[in-house]
Amino acid sequence: MVARSCMNLLDLVSGDVLNFPPTPRALPRVMTVPGIISGLDGNGNNDDDLHAPSYEYRDKIIIVANFLPLNAQKDKKTGKWSFSYDEDSILLQLKDGLSSNTGAVYVGSLKVDIDASEQEEVAQELLEKFNCVPTFLPSDLQKKFYNGFCKQHLWPLFHYMLPIYPDYCNRFDRSQWQAYVSANKIFADKVMEVINPEDDFVWVHDYHLMVLPTFLRKRYSRVKLGFFLHSPFPSSEIYRTLPVRYEILKALLNADLIGFHTFDYARHFLSCCSRMLGLEYESKRGYIGLEYFGRTIYIKILPVGIHMGRLESSLNHPSSSVKVKEIRDQFKGKKLILGVDDMDIFKGISLKILAMEQLLLHNPQFRGKLVLVQILNPPRSTGKDVQEAKREAYETTKRINEMFGFPGYEPVILIDCPISSYEKTAYYALAECCIVNAVRDGMNLVPYKYVVCRQGSLGMDKALEIASDSPRTSTLVVSEFIGCSPSLSGAIRVNPWDIDAVADALNLAITMSNVEKQLRHEKHYRYVSSHDVAYWAYSFAQDLERACKDHYSKRCWGIGFGLSFRILSLSPSFRKLSLDHIVSAYKRTNRRAIFLDYDGTVVPQASIVKTPSPEVIYLLNNLCDDPKNTVFIVSGRGNSPLSEWFDQCENLGIAAEHGYFIRWNKKSNWETSHISADFDWKRMAEPVMRLYTEATDGSYIETKESALVWHHHDADSDFGSCQAKELLDHLENVLANEPVVVKRGQHIVEVKPQGVTKGLVAENVISTLTNDGKSPDFVLCIGDDRSDEDMFESISTKAYNATSPSIPEIFACTVGQKPSKARYYLDDTVDVLILLQGLATVSGFKSRSSVEVSFENITV
Repeated sequence: MVARSCMNLLDLVSGDVLNFPPTPRALPRVMTVPGIISGLDGNGNNDDDLHAPSYEYRDKIIIVANFLPLNAQKDKKTGKWSFSYDEDSILLQLKDGLSSNTGAVYVGSLKVDIDASEQEEVAQELLEKFNCVPTFLPSDLQKKFYNGFCKQHLWPLFHYMLPIYPDYCNRFDRSQWQAYVSANKIFADKVMEVINPEDDFVWVHDYHLMVLPTFLRKRYSRVKLGFFLHSPFPSSEIYRTLPVRYEILKALLNADLIGFHTFDYARHFLSCCSRMLGLEYESKRGYIGLEYFGRTIYIKILPVGIHMGRLESSLNHPSSSVKVKEIRDQFKGKKLILGVDDMDIFKGISLKILAMEQLLLHNPQFRGKLVLVQILNPPRSTGKDVQEAKREAYETTKRINEMFGFPGYEPVILIDCPISSYEKTAYYALAECCIVNAVRDGMNLVPYKYVVCRQGSLGMDKALEIASDSPRTSTLVVSEFIGCSPSLSGAIRVNPWDIDAVADALNLAITMSNVEKQLRHEKHYRYVSSHDVAYWAYSFAQDLERACKDHYSKRCWGIGFGLSFRILSLSPSFRKLSLDHIVSAYKRTNRRAIFLDYDGTVVPQASIVKTPSPEVIYLLNNLCDDPKNTVFIVSGRGNSPLSEWFDQCENLGIAAEHGYFIRWNKKSNWETSHISADFDWKRMAEPVMRLYTEATDGSYIETKESALVWHHHDADSDFGSCQAKELLDHLENVLANEPVVVKRGQHIVEVKPQGVTKGLVAENVISTLTNDGKSPDFVLCIGDDRSDEDMFESISTKAYNATSPSIPEIFACTVGQKPSKARYYLDDTVDVLILLQGLATVSGFKSRSSVEVSFENITV
């Protein structure tokens, strides 16, 4: 059973936003177990089940997006609603990539307002006829959620527009954020009505629903959940300005797979996770994985594609043939440059028109022969900035047409009215060049559509009177700031802000030889036709299944409040070390070996004072004074500070520098590991470390007798981590033939001799005790970092042998709940001291008054 957070996520939302009426129960029944229908009204009354439709169980994926892939129209006479699939919706088209035995259920809003009295009937119809579950958001909530937080804050910010000037950007509004959370909660509730959490997959789409994963993960700890972001993800410097940056980031990490169009977007997301949450990521057999509280969140990079069948069907439609003839006759003797963009401030429409002006200004031969046709799709948002961009586009066009135009010729034509898909197809097929000049865009499919339309079809070839086997050509000029740019290697990439460079690119595209145009086109067509929307959906679904395959091999706990809720996923055998349990074993054993790490175990990792407290000294002395115990401090620190700090502990064993130095008690001499004393490798490693230290502010080198350590704890987290990876690779190359190992630790890169590990310390101590006839029947090891994992593994696999009289009681314990080879955990150093106090009491602990007060405080 998953532990539930005591604070509901809606506790974050306050004020009028919560007073919206609840969405109607669209589904009176849901399938929770194959073949079993259970009621949702909470009264346990299932009388209607006799009349419930029968369901054939099969695999199911629940696709969640802001809008359903439906068109809705209301008959003015009858007042009845009629619905149909939106064939242009990617959500509908992606079904082609799903397995034939996988059913898709859609959860989302309609693009029209449905009266509350009609919502129940409409919801039932949409479920039965279209497998759609509508989320009827109240109009006030919809306005604050979609038109407010999504369109006026998230969307501009993700496109690198900061709210610096209130006249053009809306500042952060807490009530809009509350509406965003409320809307996501409603979407999640609808998913819960139709989900079978044991078997179904959930695929959430885009920035409108970025906190939805937390609601689902809180309800179902093992939900199989993927998220795909269709917009750009900004750099960490931009994202960090978002007041709710942590809430959104942590919510996304409740997904199993997070998809992005490009590596740049994924890299920005990973950088945010590193800089803000301290998470590290690594490539695992070609897949990028983020470790987060025992779970691995996989990152997928794949741009969405187009629906080839639908576009080819449009090419062969008679309407396209009619339109292409009309347009060819209209622009007879002229070459077309085509632009197709939504009317918004990020599409760079005015910059594109200015580039056309520069092209005509410096190339008079194109005047009267070259036309830029700019199709303006309706804007998806409203505001002063959109109107300003539209006004600028019209004014620039008017000026250019007056400057270079003449009767029968306009160099720039703006089509600012709804046009059919067949007319767009005709323009694509005729255009000599297509330009997408957006200053920032997610995944722009216009270049893909253009390439396919230039490939032609039987119907289009017949209309244009060209042979079906004639060579196909196309040229693309694309902004380097759009999502499809990396996948179009044959396109001419431009910086849209550099108008002269864009003009030069258009000139190159127009004057390029037909052979080169053909080669570029063929390269693009191969990619676009093989990486269509079905391929994208299939690939994402396969990776989501792979990301969820280990869900039932671990135990899960829900921790955290509000939008900080996350799942702790650990081995089934991993549990907190009970004081009663270990004390019981401690009492019935007579030969005990105890190994304790120092930093982060008996002294807090973040403590400025690194010397052991009087309480720690007193506890260690009491444990060491018990003749049944052999106690060792095993640390990466040098032998000099450890000797000084534990001078009062007569019988304490110390292993310094991960076991390179070891002594059994204060009176014995330090022994060195049986490793070659040749440290010539230091002369090669130290200059390399020094280079990175000079280049990385906040880093420093720690020189030990047997090792060199580069620390970057005080450096910029992202830069320090990046430098550590580079340093690791650099040192491995430089020291490839030396008898050393190079390892990364917590904010460190360490070089040390081969064969020196804490695991060998535990193994050697236990082996020595066994050879002396004192084979331990109780082994306790407590540590907190990666180097201690060697000890946990050693005592678990080598703590006894065939000659041992019995198998010892083994307690490998890590500090903190995290993935570990240890079987047990304690929460922090306070828990460690309480446990040691309990053991010392059994060994005859006699407290002094001052120490007793301190222990009482610790216990409390």
